[in-house]
Amino acid sequence: MEIEIKVPSLGESETEATLIAWLKQEGEAVAVDDVLAEIESDKITMEITALDAGVLTRLLKKSDDVVAPGEVIGYIDDSAQPSATTPLSAQPEAVAEAEVEAAPLQQPEPEVKPAVNERVAAEEPVEAEPDIVAPASRPAPMLSGEGRHQERVPMTRLRRRIAERLKSAQNTAAMLTTFNEVNLQAVMDLRSRYGAAFQEKHGVKLGFMSFFVQAVCHAASKYPALNAYIEGDEIVYHDYVDVGIAVSSDKGLVVPVLRNAHRLSLAEIEKGILNLSGRVRSGGLSPDDLKGGTFSITNGGIFGSMLSTPILNPPQSGILGMHNIMKRPVVENDTIVIRPMMYLALSYDHRLIDGADAVRFLVSVKEALEFPASLNLDI
Repeated sequence: MEIEIKVPSLGESETEATLIAWLKQEGEAVAVDDVLAEIESDKITMEITALDAGVLTRLLKKSDDVVAPGEVIGYIDDSAQPSATTPLSAQPEAVAEAEVEAAPLQQPEPEVKPAVNERVAAEEPVEAEPDIVAPASRPAPMLSGEGRHQERVPMTRLRRRIAERLKSAQNTAAMLTTFNEVNLQAVMDLRSRYGAAFQEKHGVKLGFMSFFVQAVCHAASKYPALNAYIEGDEIVYHDYVDVGIAVSSDKGLVVPVLRNAHRLSLAEIEKGILNLSGRVRSGGLSPDDLKGGTFSITNGGIFGSMLSTPILNPPQSGILGMHNIMKRPVVENDTIVIRPMMYLALSYDHRLIDGADAVRFLVSVKEALEFPASLNLDI
């Protein structure tokens, strides 16, 4: 019996996606949960998996075709036998060699992977700037001494959507950024002293990000405008904090949301972020994972950024930018000492948030990190 392969739901506002590639070919045997194809919407890249075992008998759509939620794109026959025909992915080497000869100026290039582990909860927070990762789905040409060449590749649907949203944020919000610096010695001391016990009890490492999430939630309770946004002629306030954690992957920038962060302990935050970052790596995020954030946290420090001005994630009114931790001389009690320092940047929508409240919010984050005893270690 033939079984339909359908495009899964893409979320409330998503009406179409692009079929990136089939990972199985006609005539191949497939098992339950085998990845059959990848699709890309405006917000996310998703995998389509086999719900039944059998043989992939018909492909109704090809790469780069536009598909809609619920649309049938192929069939699996659960009673058929695998074809003896060689699948497209295993064509003779002669074909590949002919392609190389047709374009002798293009040298084979190694696969480009993200420079950092996308797990965001361990030793460093997560990267924010969307232009750090190559926008195309394949590596950009490397510099060489052999002549001058260009290559044009189409922007992916996800990259186009990122560009539209970022430009919309600039055109709509009255964005300003305020800066401060934070001494992370107390956080580092806590991690050194309790890290082993924390991991033994909770099964997850005590990273930096959980402290920053709790500090943001603490500040948002004092200055709720930073956790609100403008919708038409109204201001939408929230009595909860859903924190978006910006992750730059090889497919583009995504901002999965940690729900009800204001209720979570450090251990629960670490586990939640570990789960989200793992699904970023595996392509297992759902559209719902990206919806409804009320505030975002982002960090270029893992790439060595000392200072930047993060851009708002619409319709949110605030985003915290974190940066590299550097040992610097500071004055404490009239004595010069060496401390691990980080610059913080808070970008905010000045239409809603007064400069004084933005500064106070950032100072509140700074104070919570420099005196973290009030943050629940749950040991």
